[in-house]
Amino acid sequence: MGRMISPGKATADAIVSDEPIGFYGGVDIETGIVIERGHPLEGECVTGKVLVFPRGKGSTVGSYVIYGLEKNNVGPVAIVNEETETIVATGAILAGIPCVDGIDISRFKSGDILTVDADKGSVEKVGSKGL
Repeated sequence: MGRMISPGKATADAIVSDEPIGFYGGVDIETGIVIERGHPLEGECVTGKVLVFPRGKGSTVGSYVIYGLEKNNVGPVAIVNEETETIVATGAILAGIPCVDGIDISRFKSGDILTVDADKGSVEKVGSKGL
């Protein structure tokens, strides 16, 4: 079990990175596409996905990018972290995106279908598209 950072529930395909994500300059606020050069998710879209990554990095402006993704209807439906630091926590709360941390993200891979119940601090694999 993890810890609720921002309440809510969602089920969707996962997009998973074993590297931190910097939202400011790393994710396009208009499209939801990861634009950070050399990042494992470069070119992938976070829209409508459970976004799984160890922690955020970079500028505090990243909080507003997360909020902007949601306001532009291109945000993830949930965020799962090993450790949610202040940037991601603030963004998820402002945007109303369910967020859980304290999760062993090595259990998941892109294409898994995850149910996130942030209220309970749980993340469960309910299927896989085998990507």
